[in-house]
Amino acid sequence: MRYLWPAVAGAVVLLLLTLVGVRLVGGADDDGPRPDQARPGPVLLVPGYGGNRTGLSRLAERLRAEGRTATVLTLPGDGTGSLEEQAGLLDTAVRDAMDAGAPSVDVVGYSAGGVVARLWIERHDGAERARRVVSLGSPLHGTRLAGLGARFGNAAQCPQACQELAPGSDLLDSIDGDLPGRLPWLSIWTENDETVLPPDSARLDGAVNLPLQSICPAARTAHGELPTDPYVTALVLDALGTSPLSEVARGTCRTA
Repeated sequence: MRYLWPAVAGAVVLLLLTLVGVRLVGGADDDGPRPDQARPGPVLLVPGYGGNRTGLSRLAERLRAEGRTATVLTLPGDGTGSLEEQAGLLDTAVRDAMDAGAPSVDVVGYSAGGVVARLWIERHDGAERARRVVSLGSPLHGTRLAGLGARFGNAAQCPQACQELAPGSDLLDSIDGDLPGRLPWLSIWTENDETVLPPDSARLDGAVNLPLQSICPAARTAHGELPTDPYVTALVLDALGTSPLSEVARGTCRTA
């Protein structure tokens, strides 16, 4: 019997080491991007509240000039409906791109489009397919303007997306957590924002957070100018390249 215990103990130790090894290997795989996600794929751009595609179309043209495939999504309806429905549309576009052979996707979300991207990550396992995400002036914790609309307006004045962008809404509370481990996300906002109030509602735990004026102090960029601002365009181009996002955030102020 005394010879049996060392064998049993050894087996237990081996099992524990195996389990720990599995946990360590699994953790590394879970925390880092898959190898195929390291290769840039198409860029999908998500418009803000109301669905206007004009500004993002100019940004998409600039991305195409750099050799990237870039598509601006057309939001369902008038772009003021369910943000979850918009996240579903983004997911369909991502799946179509990957079914066509894309190794991964980059997502750029302007204003409410950044909230849509966050919903996509949360509801559709977007971190499994996203290489990088950039949000521009996104009310990830809501904006006081939507809060006032939800409180004092009617359904016509503050439709569903407006209500969902009110601070403390059920939808925003449901995504108010850390990003999946090591998902590269750059959140850019302007301190001159008069639409997203406060402007740092764009701050996101787990992301690289960058107020534009921290590197371009003289920038007077307004909320509606973010997709076309030359300072912001340069940052987006850098962010969708291969340099670490932390280096992008420490870069110098330049235009593109």
